Parts: sequence; C-alpha cells; structure tokens
Amino acid sequence: MKKLIAFLCLSWLLMSRAVAYDFVVAQDGSGNYRTVQEAFNAVPDFRKKVTTIFIKNGTYKEKLILAGSKNLVKLIGEDLKNTILTYDDYNQKKNIFGEDKGTSGSSSIYIYGSDFSVENITFQNSSGPVGQAVAVWVAGDKARFKNCRFLGFQDTLYTYGYGSRQYYQDCYIEGTVDFIFGSSTAWFEGCTIFCKKGGGYVTAASTPDSTRYGYIFRNCKITGDAPAGSFVLGRPWRPYAKTVFMQCELGEQIRSEGWDHWEKESNKQTASYAEYKNRGKGFQPTRRVPWSRQLTDQQAQEYTLEKVFRNWNPTQE
Repeated sequence: MKKLIAFLCLSWLLMSRAVAYDFVVAQDGSGNYRTVQEAFNAVPDFRKKVTTIFIKNGTYKEKLILAGSKNLVKLIGEDLKNTILTYDDYNQKKNIFGEDKGTSGSSSIYIYGSDFSVENITFQNSSGPVGQAVAVWVAGDKARFKNCRFLGFQDTLYTYGYGSRQYYQDCYIEGTVDFIFGSSTAWFEGCTIFCKKGGGYVTAASTPDSTRYGYIFRNCKITGDAPAGSFVLGRPWRPYAKTVFMQCELGEQIRSEGWDHWEKESNKQTASYAEYKNRGKGFQPTRRVPWSRQLTDQQAQEYTLEKVFRNWNPTQE
C-alpha cells in the first residue's frame, strides 16, 4: 500500500510539473516578472509558437500594450475575480500636452498582436462614470477571450480592428452607453451582458459596408440593475452596423422597440439588426422597430462560426 501511495504521489508530482508556462507574472516577486508589461516585452517578436503567460492573483494597475509583433500570446489568470488588469484613463483626461486623451487613448489595454487568447482574467477601466473610458481595445485578428470579465461604464469593450475576428466565450461584460462597440466581426457565445444603472445602449457597431458580419450574440443573457425599458440592443455608430441576437435571454432592461437609429433616418435603410428565437421579458417581437428583422430558420443558418469567421474555428487550440 505504501508503494502504491508513493507511486501515486510521484505521478501527481510529474503531472503537475507538466503544466508549465513560458512566463509567470507575480507582484510578490515569485515569478519571472512583477508586471504584465514586462512579460509582454519579453515575448520574442514574430515567434511562431504560442507564448504562455500565467498571471498570479493581484490588481495590476498598468496601461498595457501588446505590440503587433507579439503574436500567439496566451494569458492565463490564476483566478477570474482576483486577477485584475486595470487603469483609469478616460476621454477627457489630459495628456502631457494638456490635450484630451480621447476615447481610443483611454483604454487600459491595447491588443495589436494576432492569435491572442486569454482566460480567467478581469479587465477593468476604473475611472468610473466619467464618459468614454475603454477597458479593452482589440485590433489584432483572431482574438479569443474565455471566462473573462470586462468592467466599465461607457465604451467598455472596443472591438477596434477593421477585419479583425474576435470570439468571446462565457464572458461577463458590463456598462452603460455603447459598452460594446467598434468595427470588428465579433461572436459572443454564452456571455452575460450586464446593463448598469442609468440606461443606455448595449452595442454601437460600426461595421464597414464591405463586411458581411458584425456582432453575433448567441445563447447570451442580458441582465442588469438598470430600470426596466432603459436599454436598447443597439444603435448604429456607422451607417452599416450589423448586429444579431440569437437564442438569447433578454431581461426587462431592454426596451420594447429593441433598436435605435441614432437620430438619423437614413440609418434605417443601411443598418442590419436582427433577432432569432430570443426569449425573456425584453423580447417583444411585435413591438420592435419595423426596420429590424426576426430571422427565419433558413436565414439563421447563415450564422455559423465557419461562415462568420471565414473558416477560422476559435474553439480549437
């Protein structure tokens, strides 16, 4: 029996050692680096293999940039709610020349590198309800977020990249006005979308007219602490915005009309807003704006990962 126990212990030890990371970030000095930016900088430019970075629990107040030469980077947090990457810039905060940083300049993290993936991390803009204040700004192609949190108010998640493909699985995203916005093609699978007090707009897509797919939300839950009827699903930041909610649970926070044309009549002809088999108090299909659509089963078949992401499968490592 003692030999068996010793064998099992040795097997467990060998298995635990097999879980290795290229870099470990820890504020207490127990890893390779104390800051996340140091780990980003250490990734070899244009490496052709995945570089894994494990981030131990802590609140890392850093304004982060993952350069475009840092491809195939994977971040793993020790614990979703206790591994926090945060900063507190916002639109009207001044730079060293006394100029507004602007919306794009407000982000806590910038992701330029392609084939980026991350899990178990909280991304935050901690500046509070002070207008546009981005938590995450994603430009790189083929970005994957799994079991992450995005905390902020206005403009929380900026899917910036033109032609960028982004996949969000089992994530939590909160905000007030236009808190998911940008021009990228992004798929949200099984996510919780939290509408915060004050009312606003869940999405503000700026999909280019040459891009077939914008935002797709599937099997997501729209909830929050905002009053009933105080949010709409989306408004077009640019004329050809495209957004679809499929098989989602829509909370009472969603207004019966569902969508907004951003005070521009011509947007009603160019924006593409649709739903498919949603449910919940916020799903009132007969009261939706007439220029939105309820998809048929046949139309819904055009929304698959393969078609939306042009043969990129984000569910495979």
